[in-house]
Amino acid sequence: MSATPTLAVRVARKVPLAEGICGLELVAADGGPLPAFTAGAHIDLHLPGGPVRPYSLCNPPGETHRYRLGVLRDAASRGGSQAVHEQLQEGQVLAISPPRNLFALVDDAPASLLIAGGIGITPLLAMAARLAAADAPFQLHYASRTRRYAAFVDELARAPYASRVHLHFDDEAAGPLPLDRVLDGAAEGTHLYVCGPAGLIQATLAAARARGWPEARLHHESFTPAPVPGGQAGSFEVALASTGQVVAVPAGQTIVQALAAAGVEVMTSCEQGVCGTCLTRVLAGQPDHRDSYLTPEERAANDQMLVCCSRSRSPRLVLDL
Repeated sequence: MSATPTLAVRVARKVPLAEGICGLELVAADGGPLPAFTAGAHIDLHLPGGPVRPYSLCNPPGETHRYRLGVLRDAASRGGSQAVHEQLQEGQVLAISPPRNLFALVDDAPASLLIAGGIGITPLLAMAARLAAADAPFQLHYASRTRRYAAFVDELARAPYASRVHLHFDDEAAGPLPLDRVLDGAAEGTHLYVCGPAGLIQATLAAARARGWPEARLHHESFTPAPVPGGQAGSFEVALASTGQVVAVPAGQTIVQALAAAGVEVMTSCEQGVCGTCLTRVLAGQPDHRDSYLTPEERAANDQMLVCCSRSRSPRLVLDL
């Protein structure tokens, strides 16, 4: 597979947004327009030292003079958010991927319910701007432990759609997000979009499913992997449908790593099973899904998998590579 094309951008601004969160404004290094994007899209940021990390675009879709990001410094950082906070400087030139959208709005939804936890507000900011511009009905609920860890609060208060924004802070009088009440108050046919910590996503989706919301109206995105069962950690083989090549995947090595060692490149980004970049069709065999991206129904179909983290329950997988 060919490498993902990249764009050269310059860090025009780097500002604190909240405790442990910084904002980046990126512009094209050549001064020209950037590719257009849709609400919910993200870019892959190529950082000093080699990490490549996905970050959601939070500015209104339609802007091509800049991309805005909000980046949380993760205490368990593998080098990505740490590099953003400690190494990036205004004026620095970086490579990014063109925008991709794995968390798109449904244009003809009768209503939209946006639920954000912490830094999960970033893609939902773009969604709120898009829905407001289209005069589409929506509500945005933004939850955080405390106001000082919540980015974009002042910006939301000034937004033309501020009356549709509801803030929930654990340490204030209004208290935490009243999830049951929020879901019960949604209009018939509402589409749900949730982004944030894995616990919030899982609780929100579970509560919606318990109320009979169909999967087609449930949308989520997280760049933090959810806990997954250990499953079978032994070795197995993958066969490439295009060439018939068979590659052994030993215990302790991912499919992506084993393929790379055999000279086969697979496009990846987060390498944690959360962004969907390495989604690959499965033609035969049974995957052992260990991602946070596929829905339960998609997992049960066993016809696609995230090869950066998932493994196999059968001795061999045949992949559409």
